[in-house]
Amino acid sequence: MNLLNLPSTVCAIGDVHGRADLLRLLIDFLDDRSAQAPQPPRVYFLGDIVDRGPDSRQAMEIVCETLRRWPDSRFIMGNHDWLFRDGLTSQLLVHDWLERGAINTLASYLGDSDSYTFDDLCLIKDRYPEHLRILQSASLIERVGKYAFVHAGIDPCRPIDKQDLKVLLQIRGPFLDHAGPLSHIVVHGHSPLTPPYPVVTENRISIDTSAVYSDVLTMALIDTESDRIQFYSTDHSGSVNEVDPVRLDRGFGTVGARLHEVNGQLCTLPMRANCVEQKVR
Repeated sequence: MNLLNLPSTVCAIGDVHGRADLLRLLIDFLDDRSAQAPQPPRVYFLGDIVDRGPDSRQAMEIVCETLRRWPDSRFIMGNHDWLFRDGLTSQLLVHDWLERGAINTLASYLGDSDSYTFDDLCLIKDRYPEHLRILQSASLIERVGKYAFVHAGIDPCRPIDKQDLKVLLQIRGPFLDHAGPLSHIVVHGHSPLTPPYPVVTENRISIDTSAVYSDVLTMALIDTESDRIQFYSTDHSGSVNEVDPVRLDRGFGTVGARLHEVNGQLCTLPMRANCVEQKVR
């Protein structure tokens, strides 16, 4: 079944980190698959569009283009996007940003240089006002039914509407290690997965497959009403393929079992066996 035919489907895309080439593959794939759908796709970018990879400028351009074409889409702020926005505005965290991959972003906007100035950052803001606009209007978290879409995760000990900014942008261990139901199924990136397959547990769907290093950028198509989920990833050949997630059962079962129809009945297909996920890099 093509989940893009359902108005309740959200297409969540993990950390891009300047891999505009891979992002273009996923967006073109969605464009093709949704051509006969009754409504345009609803794409949720889970943040970290910039830094580390070679073409942050073009990646941001693709995000802007997608938000224009498919207006129900959303850009969710990542920690790298937060630092980029600061660099274009208040410039209080520029040194922190430079330590986290800003040079590649600056080169993609301004060309290669041995050094960049604060005035150079102002040039980016002036030349690319739409990029700044979507950074300033980005969401921190989006909720659709039982699902919450966020960059890093949530604090399991706090209500979903009482989360701290730093948690939403940067949390790892306390969220990833939390076993048991949460108020929402959390769809997130931020924590690179090795090997580069999406991971499904009882309370989260993790889709940061470390695109900048692995060439694997992952998208989850989630029907937020029926819980049918399909995962698609780029590969080294430049193709987009459906992939099975890692099923990490910690004693509570898992969400997002892939469903298909056999003689009109929904059946669950087995998913990839458990593996160890990489939580910090």
